[in-house]
Amino acid sequence: SLVSSLSNGIRVATENTPGHFSAVGVYVDAGSRYETPQTTGVSHILDRMAFKGTTTHTSEQTQAILESLGGNVMCASGREAIMYQSAIFSQDLSKVIALFADVIRNPLIDPAEVAEQQQTALYEIQEIWQKPEMIMPELLHTVAYKNNTLGNPMLCPEERLNTITPELIRDYMSIWYRPERIVIAAVGAKHEDVVELVNKHFAASSILHPTQPTTSTIAAQKAHYTGGTLLLDKSQPHTHLYISFEGLSIHDPDIYALATLQMLLGGGGSFSAGGPGKGMYTRLFTNVLNQYSWVESCMCFNHCYTDSGLFGIMASCRPEYNRVLVDVIAKQFESVASYGRGGVTQMELSRAKNQLKSSLLMNLESRMVQLEDLGRQVQVHGYKIPVEVMCKKIDDVTLEDLVRVARKIVRGHVVNEGKGTGQVTVVAQGNLNGLPDVVKICERYGLGKHSSSKWL
Repeated sequence: SLVSSLSNGIRVATENTPGHFSAVGVYVDAGSRYETPQTTGVSHILDRMAFKGTTTHTSEQTQAILESLGGNVMCASGREAIMYQSAIFSQDLSKVIALFADVIRNPLIDPAEVAEQQQTALYEIQEIWQKPEMIMPELLHTVAYKNNTLGNPMLCPEERLNTITPELIRDYMSIWYRPERIVIAAVGAKHEDVVELVNKHFAASSILHPTQPTTSTIAAQKAHYTGGTLLLDKSQPHTHLYISFEGLSIHDPDIYALATLQMLLGGGGSFSAGGPGKGMYTRLFTNVLNQYSWVESCMCFNHCYTDSGLFGIMASCRPEYNRVLVDVIAKQFESVASYGRGGVTQMELSRAKNQLKSSLLMNLESRMVQLEDLGRQVQVHGYKIPVEVMCKKIDDVTLEDLVRVARKIVRGHVVNEGKGTGQVTVVAQGNLNGLPDVVKICERYGLGKHSSSKWL
């Protein structure tokens, strides 16, 4: 992969893999973690406004360009990035870069269009709140990073929708959409062609505003992991429970051991179609889903950010089993942090490492995955880590590494820049009758840092 910095600070990254298709993306270092109480929810509405009218094209003209590109163009906002991505025929390269430049540099942000998006966002938000598997990860972040950075809601809160004015969106863009915060990535295109096109369309600097002091203060704020508990009593057929700890940042050399640990715990739903390679040998399948028929789903998750992360297990069951569920999950955390009976074996470790490598290689077969991987890595690290290097780092993970990293996380000993509390984060939703004190049970298993802890 090649990376060039243009004179205005925009970085261009390319990988020229052969094929009939190209993929192009613009990655802006913005997103919900950089929102303030005044701008909460802006990135959510901003990504819905992405391909509307500009000062040079009406909304209909923009739509027509999108359709002529095959319609495979999208915008998504996350916690740490707003991404404009497309898969196109190679001959449409200049067309798509021109389109991205237009919508990013000259958006009209028409009041009527904003009002329309507020309305559709309202339906979307109400729908997501009905789906535990979609709203729970959101709530988990809100609780784990209370009132800061990664805890800012990625979904615009309903009561905020009407406060998001065209001016607010424009201000937000002028603060965060700055050349030095933008990476433009392309896969399946010649580096010099992409650089030339970006220079042509993105260089003249209507997007160059002097950096405002607020930008640097908000941008420099480190994610502070607080931990905490949120219990939502709702009449639902299943109880959904998430137990999580502060994980590692994307820059931590131990992320390969942690990704291996996530693979090893694995999991899924009780109806997952089985078969080798489908994770049926993972711990959460073998020790939870296959042992307790009442567990509906059980899965390990791992979110990595630039300065922190969340690692945990989610599970769901019918409410009459609430009492037992917490112990079942706590035992899983405890077992990977020990060498004793029930600890991780060398064979399990090898299987998890092979699975992680093959999923990495298989994902990168997809142009869009390859594109996002390139764009985000250059955004975060300034360069792309070759996949061979990643596989080598996965190979190098030892049993000692795995247990050491597992212990560090489940016992609340992670030290990231934001100086987290090390406490457990618990989010539960459903009919919570009989759900015991989750934090107390975690304490009993030595999970998380707590006041009475002998680890302090």
